[in-house]
Amino acid sequence: MNARTAPPSSGYGIRCARPAEARAVAALLARAFADDPVMTWMVPGPAGRERRIAAYFRLAQRQQRPRAGGVRLAATSGGRLLAAALWSGPGRWKASAVQELATLPHYARVFGARGLPRAADVQNALHEAHPDAPHWYLSTLGTDPALQGTGVGTALVREQLAHCDRLGQCAYLESSKASNVPFYERFGFRVTHELPLPDGGPTLWTMWREPGPGTDAAPEPAPVR
Repeated sequence: MNARTAPPSSGYGIRCARPAEARAVAALLARAFADDPVMTWMVPGPAGRERRIAAYFRLAQRQQRPRAGGVRLAATSGGRLLAAALWSGPGRWKASAVQELATLPHYARVFGARGLPRAADVQNALHEAHPDAPHWYLSTLGTDPALQGTGVGTALVREQLAHCDRLGQCAYLESSKASNVPFYERFGFRVTHELPLPDGGPTLWTMWREPGPGTDAAPEPAPVR
C-alpha cells in the first residue's frame, strides 16, 4: 500500500483537463484503479494490467472531451495532477451507436479475448440500470494513491455538486467498492440498487443524489481506490 502524503504545500485548484494531459490523466486513473474489483475483473491477470487500464481511460476521455468540463482535475499550479473525475451532463452520458462501433476494435485490444465479454457485460448492466431522469453522471473518480485520504478527491467532487445544487440538478454514479459507499453518502448520495455482475463478477452499487445544500460541511477522506 502506498504511504499517504499531505497535499502539496503550494495548494491546488480544480480545473478542466487540457487535451495534452490525456495520457497523464489516464496514467493517474490507472494507478488509482489498479486494485478496483470491476477493473481487475475486466482485465484479468496482472501482466500489463496498469498499461491496459491506462489505455482504457484514454478511450474513456475521448468520449468525454467533446463535452464541456467532461474531464475535471485537481492539480497544482505547476501541473502536478492529484485527482481526476469524468462527468457527463444531463442527457449526455451514453455514447451513440456509431461511437460505440468505432471504439469496439480499441476496446478489444485493451481487454483481449477473455476480458472483452466481461467488459460488454459491465456496459450492458450499467446501461440497463441507468436512470432515465435528467442528471449529472460521475462515471469515474480517481485520486493519486499517495494522496488518498487527504481530501483532494473530496474537493473535486464538491466542485461539481455545488454546481448541481445551484442549478437544482440531480447526480448519479456507480460505486465499485462497498468501502466507498459511505464516502459518497456523505455528499448526499443514496444507494438505489446493488448490481451483481454475471458469471460470478463483482457487485456495483448505483447511487443517486437529489440537489440540495449538502449533508456534511466537514472535511472528508478521499475514496480509497
